[in-house]
Formats: sequence, C-alpha cells, structure tokens
Amino acid sequence: MRFRVDPWAVEYGASIETDLAPSEATVEVATERAAGDWAVVAPSESSADRVLFVDGVRRVDARVWIEGPEAEVRPGICGTYAAGAVLSTGKRASFMGALVRRGVFSSSASTDAIQTCHGTYEPRSVAGLSDEDLWRALHERMARAEVEIAERYRSEDAELLVVDGSLRNREHLRGAVGLIKSHAVAYLPDELNRIVNTLSSGERTPIFTIGTSWSRHSWYLRLTDGADAPWEGVVRCEVSADLAPIEAAVLADRASATIPKFASEPHKDPRAPQNLYPIGGLERELRRRLGDAALMYRALRSAAASI
Repeated sequence: MRFRVDPWAVEYGASIETDLAPSEATVEVATERAAGDWAVVAPSESSADRVLFVDGVRRVDARVWIEGPEAEVRPGICGTYAAGAVLSTGKRASFMGALVRRGVFSSSASTDAIQTCHGTYEPRSVAGLSDEDLWRALHERMARAEVEIAERYRSEDAELLVVDGSLRNREHLRGAVGLIKSHAVAYLPDELNRIVNTLSSGERTPIFTIGTSWSRHSWYLRLTDGADAPWEGVVRCEVSADLAPIEAAVLADRASATIPKFASEPHKDPRAPQNLYPIGGLERELRRRLGDAALMYRALRSAAASI
C-alpha cells in the first residue's frame, strides 16, 4: 500500500476538501484565454521588490446574555479582533503597525459598552441571533480593520499588496491581491481543473472570472514543487473585476512571480507552504496583542458581577 500524508496540521482541517463540490457561482473561464487554449502560464513579469502583507485575527473572549429593560434576553459574544501590516523590501520584513479593538456583538437594542479592568468592549449591532450571525459580525469587523490598515500603509511605495483571504469588500484597494489558502468548491470544469495538477512552482492557470453576490478575477498558483498531497502548495488568488483582463493579467503575473518567494516550510509552519512567512509572523504578533484570553475572560466575569 502507498500513501501520502497531508502536510497541513490536522487542527487546521485540510487544505483541500476530499470532494470538491461544484461551485454555484457563475464562472467565465475565457477572461484571459478561450477554454480550448487553456494551458499553464509562466509569469512574464518580474517579481515585486516591495510587498505589503495585510492580515487580521479574531477571538471570542466570552459568550454573554444581554438582558433588556423588560427582561427580554438575547445572546451575544464579546470578541477581540486585530489587523496589521508587514512590509517586505526583499532583504528584510518590517512590522508596520496594528490596531486592536474589542466589541460586544448582539441583536439586543439594550447593548451598552462593557467596561472591564483590561479594556472596553464597544457595542456592535447584529441582525441575527445564531452563533453563525454573531461570528460573521465579528469577522466582518475584523475585515473592516484590515481595510483600515491597508489604506493606512498603502502609501509605503509597495508594488504589491497581498491580503490574506478573500478580497471581498477590499476590491477598491489599488494593486491588491487576495490569497485563499484552502479550497472547498470547484470553480472550474474537470478538464480545466486538471491543469491545476500540472502546475510547477511559480506557474499559474489562466485567469477566470467568478460572479456571485460580487465579482472578481481569479487564478490558481502553485507555490512549491514536490507535492505530497493533491493540490499541495496551490493557492487561489483574486483581484478586482474592475480591472480590464489585460490589467488583471499583468497583476497576476507580478503576484505569481513574487508570492512563491514567501512560501513557508513544514518545519516552520503547520499550514506550509500556503501560510506565507510574513503572514505567519504577523498572525503571531497580532494574537499576542489580543491579550491573554483567560485574563480577559476573568475581567468580563468580574465586570458582570459588579453590575
């Protein structure tokens, strides 16, 4: 019997689902090339020297119940989120800055700021009551913080802006590329998906356009060779659909020539090689800035007891 071990640590799930379900999105595969002309693309652009990486982290510090003036009770969460940026100039990477915020997320109209001895949780209104609604609201606040950070440091003469995750609501950022590390659905038909398996390090697929509630140009890129698992080292990249196809192709080539240089190795990162070194370092710094989870939980319990 032959077998191969998925390089991702099990606590992070899998980099690719065992059975990619066909996406329900509208996909135009002929954005850059006609489907019959699809083939591996080797980047024709030189790599960027100055690259700005942006990422965010979030954490639920406690689940809470918000009681209104007429004794109605609504669920909520107290969460902390942060966003930051790292600038790579080729020879070194510099931490540019970060912002950290706390919020109490609930659909209750009676939600007020929660003051603790270690920080204040500002009220954040949520439309729904479910755990998913609350978690999504926390994630959206983190995404807004990422946009704020990107806009703050985009003027650092960076030739490329790499945003960890989807580019949704960040398409307006000039020269931005969203980096999706894992794959849950198949955007391409089987005959074109097979081209992804043939990619070598630094090579990409032609660009295709995905249309859902928002549109974006996209392509698959392999970061490293020597795969031990299907699609190992493959990421999906996104750029704004407002770009003309030729502009998107130039940005795709520049990104594809640059991003593989930052691919991580398994002995350094449990999500190697997709979790790029600057992103991994930024995540560690941002989590440190969230504060101690146990300390914030005790602070919230004390604040609740004092009311």
